[in-house]
Amino acid sequence: MSSLPVYRWRLAPEGLATRRQLRARGLRPGGQDVAAQVERPRRRRGPLVAYLYRVDLAKPVRPMTPARAEALAKANAAQRWCPSCRCDAGYRIPRAHGVCGRCVHREEQRAA
Repeated sequence: MSSLPVYRWRLAPEGLATRRQLRARGLRPGGQDVAAQVERPRRRRGPLVAYLYRVDLAKPVRPMTPARAEALAKANAAQRWCPSCRCDAGYRIPRAHGVCGRCVHREEQRAA
């Protein structure tokens, strides 16, 4: 097994990019293997690691189709629905609470 080249933070050569950097350029890895990794040191824990992909092998991002846009809209709408008061919260409900802010506040008032 060959090991990946490891670069320090901000010292990776030109032509390599992370997934986010590719996405910002309108690209995606497109099935290619990881070319290298970059490590950012931290004081109290192990280093942060990001995988790098070759830009020249990257493919364009697939366009958003009407069906994909509709499915995404439905998924986002489902995350806005409060199961407790059964209303649209107007924002994505955090998983930590599981209910909208009004219901969280109401529960805190009952507990006090």
